[in-house]
Amino acid sequence: MNKSINIATVFPKYLFWDMDLNTLSLSKDKDIIIPRALFATTEETFATDIARLEQFYPKTQILKYLKTTKERISNEVCALVAIRYNVPVFARFKQV
Repeated sequence: MNKSINIATVFPKYLFWDMDLNTLSLSKDKDIIIPRALFATTEETFATDIARLEQFYPKTQILKYLKTTKERISNEVCALVAIRYNVPVFARFKQV
């Protein structure tokens, strides 16, 4: 895994608005990068957004960090990921 890639050249800068993009490491900060890379995805952009992540991370890591993140990832995004990886659908938030 190439650790020297500038995250801003791969993912939209606004996803990391509160961080110094030059200090993010693909290997050390995957718990931040993975959820944020999918934070603003939609059904229309999901295939492109997940493909970017898959360049750097295996599906096991993507699933792990989406399931454990404190970021507000929508249940819809979680469902799209589960369907793509053929795993049971999971939700981050209770549905009322």
